[in-house]
Formats: sequence, C-alpha cells, structure tokens
Amino acid sequence: MSVTLTQLLAMAGGILLAGVVAHGAWQARKAGPKRALPPMEEPSFDAPPAVAEAAHEDAPLEVTLPAVARPLRRPSARIDALIDAIATISVEQPVSGELALQHQPGSRRAGTKPLQIEGLNAATGDWELLAPGQRYSEFQAGLKMANRSGPLNEIEYSEFVQKIQAFADGIGGFVQFPDMLDVVARARELDHFAASHDAQLALLLRAKAAAWTPGFVQQAAARHGFVAGALPGRLVLPSGEEGAPPVLTLQFDAQAALAEDPEALSLRELTLALDVPQTPAEQEPFALWQESARALSRDLEAEVCDDRGQVLGLHAFAAIDVELKKLYEALAERDLAAGSPAARRLFS
Repeated sequence: MSVTLTQLLAMAGGILLAGVVAHGAWQARKAGPKRALPPMEEPSFDAPPAVAEAAHEDAPLEVTLPAVARPLRRPSARIDALIDAIATISVEQPVSGELALQHQPGSRRAGTKPLQIEGLNAATGDWELLAPGQRYSEFQAGLKMANRSGPLNEIEYSEFVQKIQAFADGIGGFVQFPDMLDVVARARELDHFAASHDAQLALLLRAKAAAWTPGFVQQAAARHGFVAGALPGRLVLPSGEEGAPPVLTLQFDAQAALAEDPEALSLRELTLALDVPQTPAEQEPFALWQESARALSRDLEAEVCDDRGQVLGLHAFAAIDVELKKLYEALAERDLAAGSPAARRLFS
C-alpha cells in the first residue's frame, strides 16, 4: 500500500508533500540558536497512550437452546471482515484459557501482516483476546489483508494457515479457512482502494533567521498543546478522544534529541504532519493542522514550506481542503470512515 496520495496532490497542484517529509541537513549559523527559557523543564519522551479500539453495535440475539440460557453474542471489536481474512475454529467442549494460551502462536504476524486469535467467552458471549481463568466455546483468527506494507500475498496466507492449524490441533478443534485465492484477490482490491485514499500530509517549518535548540522547540510547541512522543525528536498533539492516536506530530532530528548535550545543537527545520485516516473528519484535523502551522511559524519565526522549500499560502491549503473532503466521503462510503477502528488498522 502506498503511503502517499498522488491523485490528491496532482489535483491540488502538487503543492504539498503527502508522506513524511525528510528532514533537511542541519546547517550551522554564526549566530547562536534560540534556546529555551529557564526554569521550564523540557518534557521527557514518554510513550503515548496505546490506541484504543471502539466496539461495534450489539448483534441480534441468537436462537437459544431449550432450557439453557445463552449469553448475548457480541461481535468482535478487533477482527473485522472488512479488512481481515477470518478463520473459524469450533470445539466440542469449552476450552480453558490456559490451554488456548499454551498453543497460541509465538509470533502474532504472518510476514508483514498482524494476526489475532480471539475466543468466544462461554460465560459472557464476548469475543475477547485469550486470557487465563476463562472458558471459550468458539475461536476465530483474523489476518489483516492489507496495510501500508502492501496487500496480503500467498506466502503470508500460507504461514497464517500453518500457525492457526497448529493452534486448532493443540486445542482439539476443527478449523475452517477461507479460500486462499479469494482472500488474496480481496486483499489486492482492498490495497488498491487504500492506496488511492491514503493521505499523510506534511509541511516544513523553516527558520527565517536564527536557528533553534531542541529545548526551545519543545518549549514553543508545549504552548500549543504538544507533548513528548514515544520516539526521540517527536512531539505529538494528543487527541481529545481517550486512547486515540495523536492528531498531529511535530518532528525534528532524532540524533539531536539523543545528543549528550542537545542544547549545543542547532535546528533549522521541523516537520508538522497529519495522518488523515487516523482522525475523524468531525474533529477537523486539517483545520487544526493549518492553525498549528501558523501558530508555530509565528512563535518560531519560521516559514511554512512544502518539501521543495516553496512557501505555502492560503490558496494552497484551500485547494487541498477541497480534495480532502472528497477523500473523507469515499472512506465513509466504504465503511472505513477516517478515525474508525477499521481505518486506523488498515492505514498503519
């Protein structure tokens, strides 16, 4: 799957890079870089909260066995037929979580594609990740058919089959797999759609005069809501939705962040990025991206540029905004609305 939106950029005049913009070389100036003001402490690079996945609506009640109360069977929040190839595993008697965990594959991947195994909790009717102390009346395994590494291929699917067959044999279950040729064809179609509707927008903030130290950048960004991300040289603007991925990222040279004395280094460019499919359109992340660019450029005394160093004006943002609205509509029509759990998993 491509990580760029070529069509979007072409229609918008090719004025903005889609995809993470590579940092330019850090150029030293005779004048010293701008530094953070004391006594404010620099933020540490703690890991951001994990991405949370919202549950689907409840499914209808199944037909119950005579004189036996069966729990409501709820759909999975993690495995979705829209983007996953799903194998089902039936067992004659409920299986303990301990036994299931004992036979779970050591690796949760088949090639570049993540896989998951869930059990249907016999007591609650919930599909859940395997856990000790529970009993499961059914199992299902999902393999993501596409991501930004490309579509699922025959070799990856065969690896999935081998791993899940071994799991089923270990718990005494019977597994049914979807047809490989059908899965691979679906994966290619899904990848084609995703490649045509992916958008990772990035712009450069380039110093007009004096350079900045990492501490000065962190201090300025903190005034606009940015906090330390998981990786060195990465600041994030958190989402208002608990557990959701960040709305924006602000990046600079990771080596500068890891240096023994970061304040002795100078930065001249920053990358402000928006991963469009990760945030709901209703939260207006594109408008927030523009506003953050203007606010940071003002505080840092920087120019807002594309990857070629050309200064971006209001007309550039307006042109891309028009195309993004079409993108949001197309994703929603495919039941992959931006910010939905399925979209976040697909565009990863």
